[in-house]
Parts: sequence; C-alpha cells; structure tokens
Amino acid sequence: MPHITGKFSVHITRLEPAEPVASAALGRMGLEKQFAGALTATSQGQMLSAATTTPGSAGYVAMEKVTGTLEGKQGSFMLQHAGTMNRGTPTLTVTVVPDSGSGELTGLVGRMGIRIEEGVHFYDFSYTLPGEE
Repeated sequence: MPHITGKFSVHITRLEPAEPVASAALGRMGLEKQFAGALTATSQGQMLSAATTTPGSAGYVAMEKVTGTLEGKQGSFMLQHAGTMNRGTPTLTVTVVPDSGSGELTGLVGRMGIRIEEGVHFYDFSYTLPGEE
C-alpha cells in the first residue's frame, strides 16, 4: 500500500448552525485546505463540532472534497473525519469515502492521518488504487 506524507494549510470559517441551538458548545465551520507534496490539491468541506464543560473533551465530524493530483494522477475524492478528544487524549479517523474517487483516482481507497508539529499541519496518507495493490 503506497504511503505518502506532506504539508497542508487550513483556513477555517465559522458558519451559522443549520438550526438554532441553545448551547454555544455546538459549532459549524467551513474548511478550505491546500495540500503540498505527493498530494497536490485543494479541498473544501464542512465540520460540525461539540465541546463539553470538561476541559479537553470534545468531538467533531467533517466531510471534505479533495481535488488535484495524487502522485501524478488527477481527480477528486471525498474524505470523512471522525475525531474525539477524551480529557486531552485524541482519537481521529479520516477515511476516503467509498466510490468517491473520480478521474484517474476512480476506485481510490485510503486512510489519512493528521499531525500538527510546531503549528505546521502534516498529512500521512496510505492508499490503494485499482491495479496497484
């Protein structure tokens, strides 16, 4: 399974909740990313978040569409995020939505990890394409 890593930048915009909520602990944000390296792409998406009154505990889900090139192959695909922070201990799963690949990325399957080191965002992406297993 190919594995690539690179940097990305992210711009987050606060959006109005789809429906009014009594608690400010729920949020909705717009995402825009720029990926560099073996994945040269942009993405747009939305994130829903929930914070609790316990410090370090929260959760989020997000969906984003990534468009660009993956090791020279052009197309797009969707990523699904599910993140939880349990009293400061993070758990994150980011997977390619099945059958969301287009163009030369049709049939893409994969998982992405996200790291933040000294304020810089990095991705670690393991994937397969049909015929490359």
